[in-house]
Amino acid sequence: MFTELNLPTYSFRIKKEGNKQLIYDNIRKKFLVLTPEEWVRQNFIQFLIKEKGFSASLMAIETGLKINLNQFRADLLVYNRSGNPLLVVEFKAPQVKISQDTFNQIARYNMKFRVPYLIVSNGLDHYCCQLDFEQENYVFLKEIPSFSSIS
Repeated sequence: MFTELNLPTYSFRIKKEGNKQLIYDNIRKKFLVLTPEEWVRQNFIQFLIKEKGFSASLMAIETGLKINLNQFRADLLVYNRSGNPLLVVEFKAPQVKISQDTFNQIARYNMKFRVPYLIVSNGLDHYCCQLDFEQENYVFLKEIPSFSSIS
């Protein structure tokens, strides 16, 4: 079916409609076309919820933003309990290598959101960095932090 990811295994509601496979998105409460990127997104969201203690109710998928009159969508925006943006995640399909362009893309989004944590993942490789706006620097973390450690 889909690529085995570098994440724990989760079960999903998957159905076939015509020649398309659909996966149920518990955040958006609807079935979506099961693309390789969507497979990564759904698995990573479950990882954040089940392994890292994030709340599904604090997640927003494909949040729109405007940069220089251009419209973009952040793949996943997670808020803290006060309703402030906490982290942005950019997903790529497993066959897409994480590159500097991926980080440039999420950094552009973060000019708008100004979150302290950025994550990029293709389901096989995951990178998380913590930003310090006062010191104007960032550090890559060895692992994805738990919600309780960053909120």
